[in-house]
Amino acid sequence: MATRQAQKRLAKEFKAMTEDPPPFIMARPNESNILDWHYIITGPPGTPYENGQYHGTLTFPSDYPFQPPAIRMVTPSGRFQENARLCLSMSDYHPHTWNPGWSVSTILNGLLSFMTSDEGTTGSITTTEQQKKVLCKRSMEYNTYSNVRFKLIFPDIVEENIKELAKRRASGADREETSAQNQPDALAAAAKEKAISVEEISDPEDRIRAEQALGEIGDRRNGNGSGSGSSSMVYIALAFLLFLLGISMK
Repeated sequence: MATRQAQKRLAKEFKAMTEDPPPFIMARPNESNILDWHYIITGPPGTPYENGQYHGTLTFPSDYPFQPPAIRMVTPSGRFQENARLCLSMSDYHPHTWNPGWSVSTILNGLLSFMTSDEGTTGSITTTEQQKKVLCKRSMEYNTYSNVRFKLIFPDIVEENIKELAKRRASGADREETSAQNQPDALAAAAKEKAISVEEISDPEDRIRAEQALGEIGDRRNGNGSGSGSSSMVYIALAFLLFLLGISMK
């Protein structure tokens, strides 16, 4: 249970953050427990987290501001382990470095600065920039549909998220991006397949088609074709044909 001083201090800080929120940061306490705070960090431009929505918690001790809070990030980010206590100079890992003059705003600005750096600590993880970007794009959907605490503390933000996600689906942006990421490279797959010869084709009709394709290539090599561009298309068609035949023989 919070002391009277902790309640007064945290109420004052909530008022200050509501009236003048720091860039990329918002935070509010749980209505039933002023020691349980929840924050949202919006990923800053020029970082792998750009426009991402990262939810986390600050758990304050009953004697705040004389002791620091525990800091966690809930939304998968590729930077921190989900729901793990983070070892930072302004967290409960280091009470000896804590300054009672620091505030919720100070804490979250420090967290944002650490998040966008490459420094490691307890609770941080190592991922590639691409992995961080993928999680960034999924962060809003995760918070809206899979993050129970987020939905309880930020019902107004959930409503905004639902509208934004609907716009994205309507525009087809998400589908196009997913399709581009998952599109198989058929030519690359064909190149990895074991080459087969015409003699290995058991089906008579398939063998005839392969022989005809080879015959066209031979004609074009003898000058009967319409140019190098058309010849390239025949080579590509033959590659696909042999690729498909190779698969059917497996």
